[in-house]
Amino acid sequence: MKRIELDIVALSHSVTQSHNYAVVLGERKGQRRLPIVIGSFEAQAIAVAMERMVPNRPLTHDLFKNTLDTFSIELREVVINNLLDGIFYARLVCVKDGEVFEIDSRTSDAIAMAVRFDCPIFTYDFILEAAGVVLEDQEEEEGRIGAATAEAPPQVIDTSALETYSAEALQQRLQEVLESEDYETAAKIRDELKRREQKS
Repeated sequence: MKRIELDIVALSHSVTQSHNYAVVLGERKGQRRLPIVIGSFEAQAIAVAMERMVPNRPLTHDLFKNTLDTFSIELREVVINNLLDGIFYARLVCVKDGEVFEIDSRTSDAIAMAVRFDCPIFTYDFILEAAGVVLEDQEEEEGRIGAATAEAPPQVIDTSALETYSAEALQQRLQEVLESEDYETAAKIRDELKRREQKS
């Protein structure tokens, strides 16, 4: 399977769910984006590491990093290796004394660890094909990294009734919510479009 390296391009507050965030990963050599909905604690853990903030006491992810460092275990890379029923799965690829071993992880935790170890994040092409989105009008997203609150889309879409929209309307709404950085709604629209493609 083809592996694709990803970068964190945005960390946005969810428009539709006040306690959720979306971390957006972008392929390093392409235009596809992979939005992943995460909780507020995980978003904070990622943001703290990205901003190089040092809390008074170590957060859980800092503790785990300190433990790995103490026992001379290197986190070589993070791999988002599967997508089942809308849930992303990830693995931490570690090295100790030349031996490589993998640890199962929630994707949000794996990303938080990757930021702390400054190690690469990879996924597979089939995951980007299934869950990735492409912005038609590319913008420089890298300058907007941080826990920024996204503005509401120009026209609010009822995500509980996506099946009532035509495919053309969904495609139009998808671009609107992407432009307003509402990646959670974009993921729901993308899933509905994928569901229709599989049925046809």
